[in-house]
Amino acid sequence: MTAELPVRIVDTADVANGASIGAGSSIWHLAQVREGVQMGENCIVGRGAYIGTGVVMGDNCKVQNYALVYEPAKLGNGVFIGPAVVLTNDTYPRAINPDGTIKSAHDWEPVGVTIEQGASIGARATCVAPVTIGAWATVAAGAVVVKDVPAHALVVGVPAKRIGWVGKAGTPLQPTDEENVWVCPTTGTRYVESNETLQEESA
Repeated sequence: MTAELPVRIVDTADVANGASIGAGSSIWHLAQVREGVQMGENCIVGRGAYIGTGVVMGDNCKVQNYALVYEPAKLGNGVFIGPAVVLTNDTYPRAINPDGTIKSAHDWEPVGVTIEQGASIGARATCVAPVTIGAWATVAAGAVVVKDVPAHALVVGVPAKRIGWVGKAGTPLQPTDEENVWVCPTTGTRYVESNETLQEESA
């Protein structure tokens, strides 16, 4: 029976008592992890990152320095969040109500960003909730995502648009001589495109 790896939380991190942190996870300087967070095993939360109340993270996630993951975001296993990424939670943000009173938690309902297994969000990208980033997709640095991103898509720009496909290794796929068939130059895995979606070719 293998012993669980210890959780590592540095002294300057702020982790709420009600947060659940999986074995082997590390939370670094000045990071804040709020109440009700469910963090899987072997996750890394970098310096100054913020994980909002009730956020759910799978195993083996990496949240880099100064990223802001606002509730109710959901991250699948193996998700990468680059430095200074923002996952928003307010579709129509306002500091005040129409009558001039300050908005409270009861005056709006947060909506979240869902990021599926293995997807990567590049540095300083912003995902505007509610959106879903499909499994193994890559959002380029600085992109602004305002609509759902299909699995394996490579999206760039403001607003983000698909310019290609990526495999599980993260490298852009290359076209083959066969129509709608793509190949990963790193692993050799083949993928089939159909109706703006991509699936790994069955054996």
